Amino acid sequence: MANLNIESSRNDASEGNIARVDMKLEVVVIPVSNVDRAEEFYARLGWRQDVTPPGSGVVQFTPLGSGCSVQFGRNLTSAAPGSLQRTYLIVSNIEAARDALVAAGIEVSEIFHLGLDGPVGGPDPERRTYRSFASFSDPDGNSWLLQEITTRLPGRIDSAATSFGSASDLAGALRRAEAAHGEHEKRTGQRDANWPDWYAAYMVAEHAGTELPQ
Repeated sequence: MANLNIESSRNDASEGNIARVDMKLEVVVIPVSNVDRAEEFYARLGWRQDVTPPGSGVVQFTPLGSGCSVQFGRNLTSAAPGSLQRTYLIVSNIEAARDALVAAGIEVSEIFHLGLDGPVGGPDPERRTYRSFASFSDPDGNSWLLQEITTRLPGRIDSAATSFGSASDLAGALRRAEAAHGEHEKRTGQRDANWPDWYAAYMVAEHAGTELPQ
């Protein structure tokens, strides 16, 4: 019994240490059958093509605003080409994101949202966060799922570290703050000269999924 208690204590200590170690997801490997064809496709998406070690045979792309990249190449994975399914790409405006892909010549599904009985055509009628989607696939059939997120669920983002992945994400947050602030001024019946602080508080709360200012 003494040995079991010692082992349990070691496990608890180990788990506690692991919880305090940063582990950043930075690369996802995509299984493809033709590297050149995949490279042409992902370049059309407008993703940044990263420099990789010479002679490595690795191709790497990073979506705009993403902290995680994708890689493919010869002998990088034993997974079957096309077996990577429904990898999420988070966007702040599902319609703008789909339009940009279509303009680049990418075949994209129509926008849909989740109803009580499954997928329903068109974006969520109330444009609720997490509810609107569109999908597309690369030439091997690896599929990607666009998901519109404007407000995060509580606890999903560190409220002390607000950041935006791109200028378009920041612009979208500013527009939503502007609209909400307009409603705030209507309720108070007066102009809010301290609007920059209100905007900032609203954008931080929306990003972190905490209570929004009124």
